[in-house]
Amino acid sequence: MKFGGTSMAGTERIRRVAGIVKRQQEAGHEVAVVVSAMAGETDRLVNFCREANALYDPAEYDVVVASGEQVTSGLLALTLQSMGCKARSWLGWQVPIKTDSAHAKARIEEIDSDALLASMGAGEIAVIPGFQGVTPENRVATLGRGGSDTSAVAVAAAVKADRCDIYTDVDGVYTTDPRIVAKAQKLPLVTYEEMLELASVGSKVLQTRSVSLAMKENVRVQVLSSFIDESAPPADDLPGTMIVSDEELEESDMERQLITGIAADKNEAKVTLTRVPDRPGAVASIFTPLAEANINVDMIIQNVAKDKGETDVTFTAPMADLARTISMLEERQQEIGFYRMISNDKVAKISVVGVGMRSHAGVASTMFKTLADRGINIQAISTSEIKVSVLIDADETELAVRVLHSAYGLDAKG
Repeated sequence: MKFGGTSMAGTERIRRVAGIVKRQQEAGHEVAVVVSAMAGETDRLVNFCREANALYDPAEYDVVVASGEQVTSGLLALTLQSMGCKARSWLGWQVPIKTDSAHAKARIEEIDSDALLASMGAGEIAVIPGFQGVTPENRVATLGRGGSDTSAVAVAAAVKADRCDIYTDVDGVYTTDPRIVAKAQKLPLVTYEEMLELASVGSKVLQTRSVSLAMKENVRVQVLSSFIDESAPPADDLPGTMIVSDEELEESDMERQLITGIAADKNEAKVTLTRVPDRPGAVASIFTPLAEANINVDMIIQNVAKDKGETDVTFTAPMADLARTISMLEERQQEIGFYRMISNDKVAKISVVGVGMRSHAGVASTMFKTLADRGINIQAISTSEIKVSVLIDADETELAVRVLHSAYGLDAKG
């Protein structure tokens, strides 16, 4: 079971979480719990690091920011004990959760689960701080923002859990954001591939790394709301959304929808370089330095070369990286040979996702026609086997999501 920062924000909410955990143990399960820091706590600790030293050492940064989860794991263990449960906290180095040496963005390499399994087998609830592990040098490491989801899936894989329940501030995965489309439906089952695409194109329900790890280790993940009352159905009755393999979805008696969901992401920016020389290596000279700086480029369009042997190149990058992208390309203007750079951060990426696309033609044409009928201009397109994404004006985001949700027949009935 994993609980996010809003679930752990204060002693009252921690007591509610303890009640949910206790009910699972009383239902006969051996339980491990992974917790995040209290909402806002990690940001507070990050700011302390910046104030102490703007050029901070990442290893010492990890020592500071990992303390947020240490506090909540201890408090949850204490609360469970006050309810008559056997419980103890396990810090990342005590389990141990072994990571590589990349401080502030470490990757889990191995979890030694023997002591954990022995403790759980003896009826003890294991409470583990998410987001942290230990490097080969015996230093504390953190996994990057949102890393507690990854911790939970990794622990579930290590102890061969039947299921990993991730409790968040939403009660499952919906066909789109219910705040935009009131008729959005909660999905009972979603495949790992679909969730991976949805997570990567703007759906904030699960961290992308946690979904890819669940897919690799074949961990069944359920997304549930931690803001439930005593009368809500237990997690074993599957009231949330289960993330499963293609095979499990095939075996269920659910009719597979053509489109699973529609995601919108306003955190994209568009950059166009005009009159780039049309010669081998020109495009590499644009994207190689961006890759080396860990700037993720998404959509790329290269126009057909004009008579002069020049072409325009357009691409999108995360909004947070726009200033760095502009700066890096300006420094290399002569080397690349472009005439001028035009950037636009008032854009949004709209994506339709669904494994049903593999066997159905016409998904993209439905999207393009629906947007055209509403006068919404498409600035860029990218596709994968189970996804079509388009770039549009940010002002038209909500209209686009609503009309596409209806066009693909995703609106809830009644």
